[in-house]
Amino acid sequence: MASIANDPNGQKRIIFVAPDGSRKAIRLGKVDLRGAEAVSRHVESLLSQKICGQPMTRETAVWLSDLNPKLKIKLANVGLIESELPEVSKKSLLGEFLKAYILSRPDVKPATLEVWQQPCRNLVKFFGADKPLRSITQGDADDFKSWMLTQTLAPATVAKRLSFTRTFFHTARKHKLIPENPFLEVRMATPDSSKRQSFVGEEIMGKLLAVADPAWRTILGLARYAGMRTPSETLSLEWRHIDWNKGRITVPSCKTSRYGKGSRDIPLFESLRPFLEEAMELAIPGQIHVVHGNFLKSAQGRNGWKNCNLRTGFKRLIKKAGLECWPRLFHNLRSSCETELLEKFPTHVVARWMGHDVKICVKHYAQMTDDHFTRAIGGGKSGAESGADVAQKGAQQGFATRTRLVANSSLSTDLVGVCADSCESEVLGAKAQSGEGGIRTRGTMLLVRRFSKPVLSATQPPLRIFKSTKKYVVTQED
Repeated sequence: MASIANDPNGQKRIIFVAPDGSRKAIRLGKVDLRGAEAVSRHVESLLSQKICGQPMTRETAVWLSDLNPKLKIKLANVGLIESELPEVSKKSLLGEFLKAYILSRPDVKPATLEVWQQPCRNLVKFFGADKPLRSITQGDADDFKSWMLTQTLAPATVAKRLSFTRTFFHTARKHKLIPENPFLEVRMATPDSSKRQSFVGEEIMGKLLAVADPAWRTILGLARYAGMRTPSETLSLEWRHIDWNKGRITVPSCKTSRYGKGSRDIPLFESLRPFLEEAMELAIPGQIHVVHGNFLKSAQGRNGWKNCNLRTGFKRLIKKAGLECWPRLFHNLRSSCETELLEKFPTHVVARWMGHDVKICVKHYAQMTDDHFTRAIGGGKSGAESGADVAQKGAQQGFATRTRLVANSSLSTDLVGVCADSCESEVLGAKAQSGEGGIRTRGTMLLVRRFSKPVLSATQPPLRIFKSTKKYVVTQED
């Protein structure tokens, strides 16, 4: 016998026991009770045909001939009717495709597959597992995006899952299951990551370290002062990776190992050394990893690294220190370290130390802090005072580098300069608009005496020197 079960949001399903004794279910979606009862009646007829070998009733045969292809596929999947699709075409159904081509890939890490399950569940929930891939149109893809935006998900999460979905259907296109990718143009602007950045300065670190135990001090030191990824790199670091003599650390990188970058070398930073020295003093005999305790075991889930347990303990530590949690707890520790290093070292060097390229460094890690604004306005001075300091330095250095000389290249010791003393120059007011020899000039012309070497005044503006038939004419630039 088949029975009708009610699911949330008015959805219904038919439940029955197959001839092999297993329980089967046919999900009907949102249908009224009368429609569900009609399907249940024909399911019982088909079930009797399978069990007793009775011929199919005329009423059920007519019903099957006019049946929706989607429901017909569901009946075939539970074994009530013969499938009208060849075996190969079953993989072109959404649910089968996700299982066969996406969630069973041997070249993808288990932790990544676990993340991929989230958009897979969203796709199955919206379209249904029996949705043929070829029937999904660009309009359906837009509807899926609109539906995702109604879920309780952050914009960045929606953007990421749409990106995964686009990759899934790109795989289907490469396997000739669909002619084109319906999600190709379904994109969502990635939110500005700077809004989730938070610089963790020395004051905050001091409060955290004051209430942290030795193991947590080591974790915080590696994350904040070495910029290591947490938990994968901080908890994977072993004592053999540290070269105290050369002052270098070989950081094992699980994230980039698939790209042939299983490790990278970073300096043993001066700010990091106290944390490692403390950890070494407290290390027990035979301890392999720098961070002792059961952190490594608790942070590794069945499918790889999971920092949820470590994050929970970090939140308790932040609360104990009397602080408020900032966004992306461990990421911003790493980002704060990278921001400080960018103040002292070239960008390409810092990017290599952190284990990513320059583009990622600038886009996702480099922060703009309050200290940048303070230094920009002169360390707290007013704009006028800061400008006066710059002007004074410029006057001391002189204007030699900004003076442009327009003269014959053969001029050397006969070059005429300008004296700061007004008595050594004579204003030619009568020829303020036109120089000798028909030379057009700009500004006021000065007749200047000859000097064996040019004497440039620090108080005069940049000059132009023109050579006439008998004398040099110097003009002040506007």
